[in-house]
Amino acid sequence: MPCQVTVLYFARSAELAGLRSETLSVPQQITALQLWEEIIKVHPRLAVIRDQVVFAVRQEYVLLGDQLLVLQPGDEVAIIPPISGG
Repeated sequence: MPCQVTVLYFARSAELAGLRSETLSVPQQITALQLWEEIIKVHPRLAVIRDQVVFAVRQEYVLLGDQLLVLQPGDEVAIIPPISGG
């Protein structure tokens, strides 16, 4: 069953996506990797940061992989690329 989630883009992911947030309709039960692939369909330019990105779902970090996510309508999914500091 589709679920509306808010995707938040930070740092380089916001630059590549061209926006800071949007609402996407995705399956309610989805792996983190499948969720990333759904986002890439909308924003193909994000593919370049795939190996560096981390998700935060409901403010908890999730690595891209086979971990099953059970999303609820209105959940926030943050796309967090590496942040360089100095």
